[in-house]
Amino acid sequence: MSTNLSNDTTTHRTARTQTDETRPARKTTELIAYIAAVVAVALTAFVVGDDGDNTVDPFSAEQALRYITFLTIGYMVARGLAKSGSRGRVNHDD
Repeated sequence: MSTNLSNDTTTHRTARTQTDETRPARKTTELIAYIAAVVAVALTAFVVGDDGDNTVDPFSAEQALRYITFLTIGYMVARGLAKSGSRGRVNHDD
């Protein structure tokens, strides 16, 4: 009696993809709030002090750029903190 036993010990592994925990920056409320704040600062700087007379502008373009810079730094810190605890996409081919 002859038996045909296959000693196939190869295992088939599939690639796993882990997704990251946080959403992409374009899909976050931080981006929407950042854009709204930048637009508000720019509009305020454009409207305030535009009386037509030669008085000193109480909210100048220099101040507006300073506030937009602060908003940008805050946005980058917020995104950095959101991404700090997450891992990126990882493909496992174990």
